[in-house]
Amino acid sequence: MPDLTLAPAWTALFLGLFALFAGIGEFRKPGHWQKLIEEIVASPALQLATGLLELFLGAVIYIINPWASPDWLSSVLSVIGGLMCIEALAVLAFSDVYMAFWVRRFGPLSKLWCCCSIVIGLVLIGVSLLQF
Repeated sequence: MPDLTLAPAWTALFLGLFALFAGIGEFRKPGHWQKLIEEIVASPALQLATGLLELFLGAVIYIINPWASPDWLSSVLSVIGGLMCIEALAVLAFSDVYMAFWVRRFGPLSKLWCCCSIVIGLVLIGVSLLQF
């Protein structure tokens, strides 16, 4: 059995890096997330691929970070992985309704979303570095 004691820290680090750099990318070129979601709405193939990818990543995060762990970070990441799986199933089953909901949220709030993404990324990176 592999030693997974640092799995929560690594998971938080990579999720944090993703959130940080995705937020920086949107901040540099506003409207990219809006366009990305509009492209997913327009393509059933992208809807299926997006749902499958998120389901896979959410399941991996959920499985690697046990819920009943004394490590609070592991429990939090397990919840995040589970929520990703639920969202992926919503994308697969109700992509037209679910994506339309997000299309309306991104235009006027683009700066807010990218700032939140940057802050979440920095928090996850900081928490992960404290776990090493």
